[in-house]
Amino acid sequence: MLHPEQLEAPGNSILYAPHETPERLEQFRKIANAAKANGSLVLMQIMHPGRQTPSFINPTPVSSGDVRLDDRMGMSFNKPTPLTKDGIRDIVAQFVYAAEVARRTGYDGIQLNGAHGYLLSQFLSPTTNNRTDDYGGSIVNRARIFREIADGIREKVTDPGFIIGVKINSVEFQEDGLQPHESAELCQELEAIKMDFVELSGGTYDRLVFHHDTSVNRKTSTRREAFFAEFAEKITPLLTKTVPYITGGFRTAAGMAEAIRSGSCVGVGIGRPACSDPYLASDIISGITPGSTNIKLPLNDFGILSAAAGSQMEALARGAPVFDLSDPKTLEWFNESLQAYRKESTDNMKKGTIQPGWPVFNY
Repeated sequence: MLHPEQLEAPGNSILYAPHETPERLEQFRKIANAAKANGSLVLMQIMHPGRQTPSFINPTPVSSGDVRLDDRMGMSFNKPTPLTKDGIRDIVAQFVYAAEVARRTGYDGIQLNGAHGYLLSQFLSPTTNNRTDDYGGSIVNRARIFREIADGIREKVTDPGFIIGVKINSVEFQEDGLQPHESAELCQELEAIKMDFVELSGGTYDRLVFHHDTSVNRKTSTRREAFFAEFAEKITPLLTKTVPYITGGFRTAAGMAEAIRSGSCVGVGIGRPACSDPYLASDIISGITPGSTNIKLPLNDFGILSAAAGSQMEALARGAPVFDLSDPKTLEWFNESLQAYRKESTDNMKKGTIQPGWPVFNY
């Protein structure tokens, strides 16, 4: 995150120039060093929540327009204030600063999160961007902030090997949202901006599609692991230099290989499955496992899936065992622990205390 008052959730990590200290930068350096210890590249994902910040965190959010996000998942959201051009310039500078810090602290590049309804996505989507100036209207105008951020980063970070990528929605699955033909046009614009890679995902808080959503006409996606493969196949042929990836729905090595062989992408992203299986990517590549752990949680409940993944990541960070949600007894224990934690969090919030992050559930 880029500002201490503009957060997606309590406990978000923040890079904000007025608060820079050697101690803070050292924590980011530790993350980079740990991630690269076995030869991997590591990128820092940079984002701003825009209107998608709960009212108990910030009652005066900003956005590309003035369209309020409906209350959901137990959270309320206030009507955002449209950013002025000066406000946009300030946010561009915040993105550039975060990228410059990423370079200083050992990251190989950054990813701009332009998906899932956060601020950059709010500029892209016609459901949230109702501007009539240079940042509204055509897809080129709605993507203008990406060009300004990328240009600013390249001015500050002159290393030609520093990676600049972007995550976008391939489709939003909502009326008047970003549609496949616009996503294709957007990808061509991102290539013109010289983005090194584009990660195709999808969905917003208005329409969560981080599971096999049968309430939407998904057609071919119901028979394939990748949630967004059919849209990617229309987009990736338009890219000649920017490298396409897909994230969302992959659970088996066979499904990942199919997506690459079909031409949907040249690589895949793995999210929640890696929280249950920290060595999943390595184990798939080496042939140790054919896919991820088959967890028993309901795939249409994003709240509980997010809580499970967050708790597993917290356990990893603290050196605690990662609980196995493929085991029925462990699943029963987790559901009971989560229910108790949510009650405790609600009670504490009523007293004015907010608990950041996720707890370590000790099984």
